[in-house]
Amino acid sequence: MELEPRSRTASGLRRYAALVSDALGQTGDAYWVHAESPATVYVPLDERVPAFPDRDLALLWDERHGWCGAIETASGEDLIVLSYLGVDILPPPRTVARFTADLVSGSGPGQAEPPAFRVAGADDDLVERLAGYSPAPDLQPI
Repeated sequence: MELEPRSRTASGLRRYAALVSDALGQTGDAYWVHAESPATVYVPLDERVPAFPDRDLALLWDERHGWCGAIETASGEDLIVLSYLGVDILPPPRTVARFTADLVSGSGPGQAEPPAFRVAGADDDLVERLAGYSPAPDLQPI
């Protein structure tokens, strides 16, 4: 899904990420949104998981699998996914916050296998759902 940077969908993705960050109790812009294909969100966390106390923890969202918790590697390689939330491609921000709290407590939430919420070429409602989070109508260049 390629999002125009000034579209309602891209704006909705940024607002959704902000709402998740707020639900986690973070302040400021404590997240990063990549609106180009594949659309992704990265939320670094201050907490760590008991099994990896020396590794930074982050939440990741992508347009195919939804949210997951992952640990940072020391070598700058891809993050290592610990668990996928797996309930919905765009769960309510409070659901993401509960998943994160459970992850940090070491209770092993979610699922090990990535859910396939979106299949390449399939028609779904993700674009409309993201646009629904947008606080403003389409911003078109003048």
